[in-house]
Amino acid sequence: MQDEGNKTNGFLLLILANMIWGGNFVIGRIGVDYFPPVLFSLMRWIIAFLLLTPFMTKQLKNDWKIIRKHMKILLLLAVTGIAGYNTVIYVALQYTTSINASVVNSTTPLFIAILAVFILREKLLAHQAAGIILSVFGIIFVISKGSFEVFLSWKINAGDLYVLAAVFMWALYSVIGKKYADVLPLLSAFYISVFLGILLLVPLSLVEYLWLQAAKPVFTLHSIGILLYVGFLASIMAFLSWNIGVHIIGAAKAGVFLNLLPVFAIIFALCFTHEKLYLYQIIGGGIVILGVVLSSRRTLRLRTHSQEDTFSA
Repeated sequence: MQDEGNKTNGFLLLILANMIWGGNFVIGRIGVDYFPPVLFSLMRWIIAFLLLTPFMTKQLKNDWKIIRKHMKILLLLAVTGIAGYNTVIYVALQYTTSINASVVNSTTPLFIAILAVFILREKLLAHQAAGIILSVFGIIFVISKGSFEVFLSWKINAGDLYVLAAVFMWALYSVIGKKYADVLPLLSAFYISVFLGILLLVPLSLVEYLWLQAAKPVFTLHSIGILLYVGFLASIMAFLSWNIGVHIIGAAKAGVFLNLLPVFAIIFALCFTHEKLYLYQIIGGGIVILGVVLSSRRTLRLRTHSQEDTFSA
């Protein structure tokens, strides 16, 4: 009876994580109206870093020798997963809808499987290859708005392509994280990668403001609430919920819950923004999810580890 209750809690935590991450796309779409994308990402991680600091001093002291030894790897994680992925997503949300962004983002496991072949020498099984091809077709269907003419004329929204670039960064981050999963302590590695990400984003934010003449940030109760959402809920709460849920349920079973992310994003977008859901998004999104499910039927060892090591979204 206690095990059943524990499993129920695990399922609820996985659902909560994807609900928060789904909301992050919608909140991010609204947030770029208040903050330039690089500054938005910078403030998000500063909030997360400050909130984590009181709880990390003792743990970091214990893990410091390992952390110091692998500082170059943590810098690479900071470039791809902290500074890179989130910033590019916020840039993308200036040009595309949160619905499109969440659908394109759902191909992340497939990008991870592809990079694993080249970086980790993992074998790509036949059903995985079929799932990847199917999902690629789904993504093309979404970004071309279901129109063959749009695809041929290459009148594709730049924002959707930015999301694909962000997904590649996150997949690279996940594969690197998997490779060093048995070496790096999860929380300390996350904390230090956030710190390094902040150091990277500070000069980029200055470039954005001084040379690219980005709009000045607008601070209101609404925009501060957005910052707290992305800084606490999306960066810390969802991270903890996901990892605890994976620990209870197991990574292989938890993987299917990732497909809830675009579902929540669509629901929130329809409820809280002026976005509309189009038939091409439903069809393309369905094809993408079908491809992900097909490629995940027999989960690779990489997929298992990469889900356990997911830091944020």
